[in-house]
Amino acid sequence: MSFSRWWTETVGTIDDAIGAGTAMLILLLTAFLVAILWYAYPAWVPRRLPRVRLPRWRRRRRTPRPAPAEAVETVEIDTLPTMPSASLSTLADRYAAEGRYAEAVRERHRAMVRELVEKHVIEHHPEWTVTELAGAAARARPALGAPLRTAATIFSDIWYGQRPAEPGHDERMRELTAELGAALRGGGR
Repeated sequence: MSFSRWWTETVGTIDDAIGAGTAMLILLLTAFLVAILWYAYPAWVPRRLPRVRLPRWRRRRRTPRPAPAEAVETVEIDTLPTMPSASLSTLADRYAAEGRYAEAVRERHRAMVRELVEKHVIEHHPEWTVTELAGAAARARPALGAPLRTAATIFSDIWYGQRPAEPGHDERMRELTAELGAALRGGGR
């Protein structure tokens, strides 16, 4: 039997069994599947062929026991950072100059908190939220309430609300820091 006769009989048998339209649909779907697999080739092919290894009898080496861990120096979280508020403000200026306004807002807020602690308006409580901090400072000195609440809102919107920081936020924090300093110098009771 020649190839051409075999081909003709095979195509005729397929046509009689399922029809030419269905056969074309199956061929198109197969071509589509091959195309998808070709496109996704690296994802479904293993990176290397599996290795077939025969088991070897090896002597087990003793693994050295780990040395006892030395005492790790713990840093107390409740301690106040040693940077003065002026250094934090300088760092905020550098962040703002680099266009990192979210970090600049954070550092300006830290400078404000540090200044409040340095002036003994509030005690250092690292577990406080920015809103609790603003409320405690406002209870101690009512004149500090407005700038601290506004600063807390800006800080929360950027760091907790995931709002993108803009140059205007940094400028507003500069103004609020100046207002806070003026209120602290004025006594503001």
